[in-house]
Amino acid sequence: MKSMQWFHNYAAVGGSLGLTALIVAIPIFYLFWALAVKRMKGHIAGLSTLLLTIVIVVLAYAMPVGVAISAAALGFISGLYPIGWIILTAVFLYNLVVESGKFEIIKSSISSLSADRRLQALLVAFCFSAFIEGVAGQGAPVAVAAAMLIGLGFPALPAAVICLVANTPPVPFGPIGTPTFMMATVTEVNSLVVSRAIGWDMTLLALVIPFFMLWVVAGWKNIIGVAPAALVAGISYAATNYYASTYMGPELPAILSSFVSMVCLGGFLKMWHPETIWRFPGDSDIAQDTAVKYDLGQIIKAWSPFLILMVVMGIWSTPAFKNWVAKDLGWFVMIPSWPGLDGIVYRVAPVVAAPAKYAASYRWDFFAAPGTAMLASALISMAILRIGPATGVRVFIKTFKQLMYSLITLGSVLGIGFLANYSGMSYTLGLAFAHYTGMLFPVFSPVIGYLGVFLTGSVTSSAALFGKLQQVTAAQLGFNPMLTISANLFGADIGKLISPQSIAVACAATGLVGHETDIFRLTLRYSVYLLLLVVAVILLQAWIIPGVLPKI
Repeated sequence: MKSMQWFHNYAAVGGSLGLTALIVAIPIFYLFWALAVKRMKGHIAGLSTLLLTIVIVVLAYAMPVGVAISAAALGFISGLYPIGWIILTAVFLYNLVVESGKFEIIKSSISSLSADRRLQALLVAFCFSAFIEGVAGQGAPVAVAAAMLIGLGFPALPAAVICLVANTPPVPFGPIGTPTFMMATVTEVNSLVVSRAIGWDMTLLALVIPFFMLWVVAGWKNIIGVAPAALVAGISYAATNYYASTYMGPELPAILSSFVSMVCLGGFLKMWHPETIWRFPGDSDIAQDTAVKYDLGQIIKAWSPFLILMVVMGIWSTPAFKNWVAKDLGWFVMIPSWPGLDGIVYRVAPVVAAPAKYAASYRWDFFAAPGTAMLASALISMAILRIGPATGVRVFIKTFKQLMYSLITLGSVLGIGFLANYSGMSYTLGLAFAHYTGMLFPVFSPVIGYLGVFLTGSVTSSAALFGKLQQVTAAQLGFNPMLTISANLFGADIGKLISPQSIAVACAATGLVGHETDIFRLTLRYSVYLLLLVVAVILLQAWIIPGVLPKI
């Protein structure tokens, strides 16, 4: 098999780039149909799409069957580790805190700072929701934050919509940078470079969302009264996000930024209060908080798992630690030549100047991976929270069962992404976009990410499906590929507002099952406004201030 050579042919069907693009796009159309129309379960839609993609690339490109299966297998395994490992261990830590009962203390420490509904929304829907996104993701941020707001007395529909709108700046970095790691994986770009690019966008978004969210909560006229608090929340989040995403990588921006924002806003509210307390029309009278009061020691202990996580992840993300593990300990497993794939596939012009081998390898960083840092944090937290080994094992098994089908979906989607790259499918679609959209592609780039999340429900899946397409199209048009790579994540982030999966989570958390259409109508409006902002930012980056993005 190693002596075989198979060359890409980007116009394999009838010598036509457009016709080839239409044929090889069938799996993408099928996936959208399976999820949006047939409402298939994610793992069934993912696996069936993966099988269909194998069939299409074998028939359209004459790709050897064994090579196609090998590429899909490499993608599937890469989806499970390191990406799936991050999600599994992140949700495990979150479930441990819930199991310990300390999560109630965390919620109380946040929600009792103000009786003003606008400030409660900033604390819970913007700051705390972002923290949960950084730690766990998987719908937990919207579900937890919306339930907290209802517990504070928010009407169910506003609570759901507010949380969907507010939970946008942390998404590319949660949980533990999973979407950004996925984008780095499929585009073969260093994860720190991708983090820097999308971090710039999320820094800007963090300055906008607190005010935008307050408009959703109370209308424009009622923003002014709490504008100082919105500035504190937004600026503290944005500044921390910029530093963490630029210098530390994708693991910590959501966690550190939201934590700093919570601390700054909480401290600010101890010294400053709005002139008037705003409540919803018909809201209950402001009463003395009857929640259980906790002392500082209890609050610190409840927050300790997440404080430990920030310290451990900070250590794990340093180059010194990574070099120590790789060079001194050698704690990793390397497959330098992936069987049945490496040395076989060759990319050709116009993607490369001359035929070039498309290498295929796999590295299992079982100790240095972010998911392992998360697991270490969980184990330390078990000792502090006095959770016994038997309980820990039970929670881990529960977490695995909770995420099992999601992990299969993730592996399938990344299998599709790898197969699309190694077959030439991504390049065919990228060349077709470059040909038919021309220099207007920066307008379409975030829209592709937006629609990808609307239909798949996942920024990570959108990155796996369209990351390489964005990269190739930009290169063909002479743009910095980081422009469109980050644009896909940026647009996908806004797509979370209208994702049926996100809306379903919000409905379940707020008791609004059956009212999905009501939420969708509201979030669609807000998502369009934000998508227009995203397009404007991308056009500025393309034509006016291209130097703000790192180059590859």
